[in-house]
Amino acid sequence: MEILRIATRKSPLALWQTEHVAASLRAAHPGLNVELVPMSTRGDEVLDRSLAAIGGKGLFLKELEVAMQRGEADCAVHSLKDVPMVLEAGFALPAILERADPADAFVSNAYASLDALPQGARVGTSSLRRQAQLRARRPDLELLDLRGNVNTRLAKLDAGDYDAIVLACAGLQRLGFQDRIRVRLQAPDWLPAPAQGAIAVEAREGDARTRALCAALDHAPTRIRVEAERAMNRALHGSCHVPVAAYAELNGENLRLQGLVGDVENGRVLRAQGEGPADAHEALGLQVAQRLLDQGAADWLSAHR
Repeated sequence: MEILRIATRKSPLALWQTEHVAASLRAAHPGLNVELVPMSTRGDEVLDRSLAAIGGKGLFLKELEVAMQRGEADCAVHSLKDVPMVLEAGFALPAILERADPADAFVSNAYASLDALPQGARVGTSSLRRQAQLRARRPDLELLDLRGNVNTRLAKLDAGDYDAIVLACAGLQRLGFQDRIRVRLQAPDWLPAPAQGAIAVEAREGDARTRALCAALDHAPTRIRVEAERAMNRALHGSCHVPVAAYAELNGENLRLQGLVGDVENGRVLRAQGEGPADAHEALGLQVAQRLLDQGAADWLSAHR
């Protein structure tokens, strides 16, 4: 029997996503034996500092890529929003699955919405993108770091460490916590991380067998949308070190992209948008990035690096 080994982080959400990919692969390729290779990454282990402070979201990938290079795994599953804008040499993304809910979630036990929070309320998130948009909406809030997996973050909220927290809707929904979502923070007022809600499969570029097996799961409309968002982010040299948000919508052959760059310190935000043909999605990403740069985004971004 043909075997495919998938490297994955050990967090409940990562395991859910990898099991979802494994089930989809088994359905696409009857008789394929799919095995999970759970691993711990530095991004999972260092929880007392922000991701920006310890090297960025790429820390969630490195150990999985090493496992592929050593032949211990054939591919790896990631939240695409955690994948660096430029992949390590020798790797490719043969599959981007259909996108789930891309919105952020306002989660609170005592307050119904962001606007209902009292003056000076404590809101937990370590995302600079979320912090910048929170600061723009509510400059009075006390923004506090919040690391750990979804279950850990909810437990900290329940323990009273925060009045509210902001998480991705997709992660809550995948783990059965959809009832914890008080409000969906969504476009156009609030923009998600580029590619938020999408799952990607990474493989070695030269591994034609694995790439062909995984390609069966690729969802072309999602790929068009997220590649436009990632092209914008890449042109801005974005990472978890800088507050960049993007959201693309596909309507037939027409693609619309909204982009945002924020300033965590003072809550100012720059916004830009553009439309164009879906088959020129990367060009649209570059166009919207240039419109942000023309407004002065470069100075804001350099201040966060």
